[in-house]
Amino acid sequence: MFTGQLHGKVERKLRESSDVGQLLVRLFLGLLFAVFGLLNYFTNVSENPVTGEKQRISLSPEQEIILGQQGKQEVLAEYGGLYRSPVLQRYVDQVGQAVVEQSIAAQTPYPFEFHVLDDPATVNAFALPGGQIFITTGLLAQLDSEAQLAGVLGHEVAHVVARHGSEHLARQQLGAALVNAIGVAASEDARSAQQAAMIAQAVNQIVNLRYGREDELESDRLGFEFMTEADYNPVGIVELMAILTESQSRGRPPEFFSTHPNPDNRIERLEALIDETYPSGIPATLEEGEQSYARIAQPQLR
Repeated sequence: MFTGQLHGKVERKLRESSDVGQLLVRLFLGLLFAVFGLLNYFTNVSENPVTGEKQRISLSPEQEIILGQQGKQEVLAEYGGLYRSPVLQRYVDQVGQAVVEQSIAAQTPYPFEFHVLDDPATVNAFALPGGQIFITTGLLAQLDSEAQLAGVLGHEVAHVVARHGSEHLARQQLGAALVNAIGVAASEDARSAQQAAMIAQAVNQIVNLRYGREDELESDRLGFEFMTEADYNPVGIVELMAILTESQSRGRPPEFFSTHPNPDNRIERLEALIDETYPSGIPATLEEGEQSYARIAQPQLR
């Protein structure tokens, strides 16, 4: 009996020792991953060729492209899918591509694609890293000129080339894990549930990301440059912000402002930028495109 009790005590001690050992191993691994994440964040510094800023980003442009392509289906599922109007899809894409092709955005590696979401109740536009850009029918219905459309698409193109979404992911320590997830997603065995969940988490964060004030002001400035280089009248982006601000004052704020905070004096800043860029007045060659928007877009939204 004594031998049995001794044997039982030894077994319990061994189990307790094993449990403590496993706990220490888990703590060590957790600390190791945390240190690795911090090192990865602070050592991954690169200069953005468009903005000239030093940025801490874990994802390469190629990985951003894969993330955007993988995340496209997540967005379509959440926002009612693509709007069933080839005419409107083609029109929005043509305006978006014009904004890209005539600006420095065309020199980036991102293959920009523009999508109209079938969501009349949501007034929003947003971008995923890598060049996937979305605009809802709810926002399109608020617009009345091609220049306004170019303004919102230029703003989203600016978020992509300034890599604001990827900066956010790096700050959230998702960057290092996403590098591995995207590596698997790009391989033949891309159906891993764990990797799919990681990408879905990243997409959800970006779609619901509330950009900082400086990100918004930078995207306003770049969007202004992109649309005017495509020969659109910059009054369009001022009118866009005025439309959204007025919509906000009428009651339920547009979703655009839930993810794109409205900096103080935003419209005044844009008007000052117009005066600074065109001290002799806006050239008559820059188009507003009210007639083309009324002829092509508005009938497709009824």
